[in-house]
Amino acid sequence: MTTESSARVAAEGAIREDLARGDHAAAATTTIRAYGAEVRAFLIATHRDVEDADEVFARFCEHVWRGIASFEGGSSVRTWAYAIARNASRNYRRDAHVHRKRHAPLETSSELSALIVAVRSETRPYMRTAAKDKLAAVRAALDDDDRDLLVLRVDRGLEWKELARAMSETPLSDADVVRESQRLRKRFQLLKDRLIELGRREGLIED
Repeated sequence: MTTESSARVAAEGAIREDLARGDHAAAATTTIRAYGAEVRAFLIATHRDVEDADEVFARFCEHVWRGIASFEGGSSVRTWAYAIARNASRNYRRDAHVHRKRHAPLETSSELSALIVAVRSETRPYMRTAAKDKLAAVRAALDDDDRDLLVLRVDRGLEWKELARAMSETPLSDADVVRESQRLRKRFQLLKDRLIELGRREGLIED
């Protein structure tokens, strides 16, 4: 088990222990500290504008802070966090007013505001990895769902069942997870074929 995997196992255990004790603030804090940097990097990769990504990240943190008590344990907390991030991202894109008025962190929680600032400073390693990705130049040609699928599968390494849960707008039954993971596999194969075509067009892949 890698150091990163060990850290995730420890974080997952700590979060579940906090939830079992009813300490939702501690569970939310550990969730954001454990996964916030990679979630923010995911948002930067998919939104391509740091200000937009930070706006969505602040909303993501608020949703985690307020909604951690509803986590039912059907997936890993990491997968749940990515689902929360994607929902926040979708809502942001759909809300035209958000683009005209920036959103401030929760005024009632200085603890959460400080946590958001701290996680932003920890995002650099994930951003460096994304910057080295040779496919970055063609991601802008993809639609939002395909871009999310690419980043979550390739950059973040989510397994297919995790992807099915993370990319669903509603909770899935076990049978639905299997069907959705199969659909995403097929979609990802088509996406890879398209990326090869785009890569050749942009001169990133030689024939």
